[in-house]
Amino acid sequence: MNTPHIHLLDPVGFAKTVLMPGDPLRAKMIAETFLDNAVLVNNVRGIQGYTGTYHGTPVSVMASGMGIPSIGIYSYELFSFFGVDNIIRVGSAGGIGDDIKLRDLVIGLGANTNSDYARQFGVRGTLAPTCSWKLLKTADRCAEALGLPVKIGNLLSSDTFYDADTTATKHWADCGSIAVEMEAAGLYLTAMRCKKHALAICTVSDLPFTGEGCTAEERQNTFTDMIRLALETAKALDEVDA
Repeated sequence: MNTPHIHLLDPVGFAKTVLMPGDPLRAKMIAETFLDNAVLVNNVRGIQGYTGTYHGTPVSVMASGMGIPSIGIYSYELFSFFGVDNIIRVGSAGGIGDDIKLRDLVIGLGANTNSDYARQFGVRGTLAPTCSWKLLKTADRCAEALGLPVKIGNLLSSDTFYDADTTATKHWADCGSIAVEMEAAGLYLTAMRCKKHALAICTVSDLPFTGEGCTAEERQNTFTDMIRLALETAKALDEVDA
C-alpha cells in the first residue's frame, strides 16, 4: 500500500522497528554505515527510507523531517499502513538541564510541548506524551551492556526554533525538562493513539544557555553512540518478540 507521503520502491517494505532521524542525509548515512544489504524503500519528497539488517535483525531507517507536524505524518502512516510496531527517534537536542553536557545521550521519558497537536484527540485535559516502557527498559538495558551512560528525563518538544520569548526555554528547564528538540511529543502522541511503541534517543548537540555547540556536519555524520544504542535496542526487541 502507498500513502500520500510513502511510496514503496521495493517489496521488502518496512521492518517492525524503524529508526527515525530528522535529516534524510543522516538516514542515508545510517543505512550505508550500519545496515547490511540496505535497499531504498521510500524517496517521496527526498525523505529517504531504507530497510536492511543489523546483525541479522531486520531494521528500517527513514527521515522524519523537522517538527511535530512532519513526524506526525510519517509516524502515523508507518504505524497505520506499513506494519511498523516501534519507532525510535535518533536526533539532536539542545541541553537545558543543569547537569547536561555537550554530546550527552538523553532519552525522553516524557515530552513536554508547547504544541496543540494533542487537541485533535478530544481529551478534556492535558494529555501527557510519554515513551513506551517496553522500549525504554530495553534501551536502558542495552546502554548498560554497551557501557554508554544515558540521562533519562523529560524532553521539551518545541514548535518554535526561534522563539520571540527568549525566556521560554528557561521556564521549561526550571520545570524539569533536560533537553529541547522538535519531534518527540508528536511521535509519542501518535504512538499512543495508534497503540504502538515509540522512544526518542537524542545526542546533545548544543547548549542554548552557554552558546556551545557542534557543527552541522558533526550533527549529520557523528553521534554514532546514539545510533548504536538504537540499533542494539531494535535487535533486543526482535529477540524478545521472536
